[in-house]
Amino acid sequence: MMHHQRLSYANCVISAALAGLLTIALAGAANAQKKYDPGATDTEIKVGNIMPYSGPASAYATIGKTEAAYFNKLNSEGGINGRKVNFVSYDDGYSPPKMVEQARKLVESDEVLLIFNPLGTPGNTAIQKYMNSKKVPQLFVSTGAAKWNDAKNFPWTMGWQPSYQVEARIYAKYILQKYPGKTIGVLYQNDDFGKDYLIGLHDGLGDAAKKLIVVESSYETTSPTVDSQIVQIKGANPDIFVNIATPKFAAQAIKKAAELDWHPVQFLTNVSVSIGGVMKPAGYEASQDILSTQYLKDPADHEWKNDPAMNEWREFMTKWYPEGDQNDASTVFGYGVAKGLEQVLRQCGDNLTRENLMKQAASLNFEIGIYLPGTKIKTGPDDYAPIEQLQMMRFKGESWERFGPIMSGEKSS
Repeated sequence: MMHHQRLSYANCVISAALAGLLTIALAGAANAQKKYDPGATDTEIKVGNIMPYSGPASAYATIGKTEAAYFNKLNSEGGINGRKVNFVSYDDGYSPPKMVEQARKLVESDEVLLIFNPLGTPGNTAIQKYMNSKKVPQLFVSTGAAKWNDAKNFPWTMGWQPSYQVEARIYAKYILQKYPGKTIGVLYQNDDFGKDYLIGLHDGLGDAAKKLIVVESSYETTSPTVDSQIVQIKGANPDIFVNIATPKFAAQAIKKAAELDWHPVQFLTNVSVSIGGVMKPAGYEASQDILSTQYLKDPADHEWKNDPAMNEWREFMTKWYPEGDQNDASTVFGYGVAKGLEQVLRQCGDNLTRENLMKQAASLNFEIGIYLPGTKIKTGPDDYAPIEQLQMMRFKGESWERFGPIMSGEKSS
C-alpha cells in the first residue's frame, strides 16, 4: 500500500516539475513570438499619417478625421490584440516638400511602425524612395496611381483604391462601345494623378486615341479656377468631356460647362463623385447624366438607406465623428481603409515587425461591407492592388444610379 502511494507521490512531483518546465517553456515561446519594431509595444501601435488638412485639396481632410475617429472607437473597445492604436496625423497642405518633411518626422522622431494612407499622388511620389530605403511601410496610400502596385521595386509601398489607369481603361472601353467615333476633350490635373489617367485613357482607346482625343487641357492645383481650361476645351468642340480633377476643380468644371450652355457627354473621375462634396456645389441641374464609376456605397444614395454595413457606419459617425458630413463619401472612404488596416494589424498578431506587416498586407482576401456587393479586397506577394473592381454609374436627380456589371479594369496583356 505504502509502496503504491509513494509511487503516486513521486509521479506527482515529476508532474509538478514537468508542469513547471512546461510553464517556463510556454512563457519562453510566448516571449519568442512577440516581435516588435519601432512603434510597437505590448500596449501600443503607433501609426503615422499625412493629410491635406489645409491647402487646395483640404476637402479630403475629413478622411484623416474619420480615421482618427475610427481608431478612437477601436481603442475604446480594447484596441487590436490588446494594443491601443496611437494615430499621429500631420498636415502637409498637399505640398510634396512638406510631405517629405512630415514623413521624416514620423519615421525619425515619432518612430511610427508605419505610415498609413498618406494622401495625394505628388506627395506619395516624393516619399516613396525614402520610405523604401528606410524599410518602413507606406501602406494603403490614398491615391490611385498605378505605381503603388510595384512589389518588385517598391516592396514597402502599397495602394488601396482602384488605380486611375484601371478606371480610365474602363471609361475607354465604355466610350468605344457606346460612343464609337465620338471625339474627346480632356481636363486633367497637371501631376501624376492626372497623367496616370491620361495613360489609362490612351491605353484603353489604343490606336483610336490619336484620332479621338482632340484636346487635352491641364491645370495646376495652385490655380484658383479651371474656367479658362473649360472655355478652351469647349472651343475644340468635342462630343465627350472627360473631367480628371480633384473635388474643388471638378465642381467648377461642371458648373462652368453649364454656364457656357455646353452639353457634351461627361465622364467624371471617381475621386470626385461625392454628392455632398461635388455634385451639390456644382448644381444638381448642371450634373445630370454625368457618367462615372463607383466601388464604394455612396452615403447619400437612397439604395443604402437600410443597408446593415452603412447603418453600422452611420452609428459610428453619429457617435465618434458627429461633426463629420454624412453626405460626404470621403468619410466612407476613410472608414473603409481604416478597417483595412485593422484587418492587417489583427493578422499580425504579436509579430508587429514592419516585415510581417507588409507580409500580412500582401495576403488579404476579405470583404468590407461599405464597398459594392461583390467587391473583394484581395492581394498577393506580386499583387499590391487591393481593389480592382468598379461599376459604371450615371447621375440622375440628386443621386447616382449604378448600371451594368461590376467591371475589372486590370490591364489585358
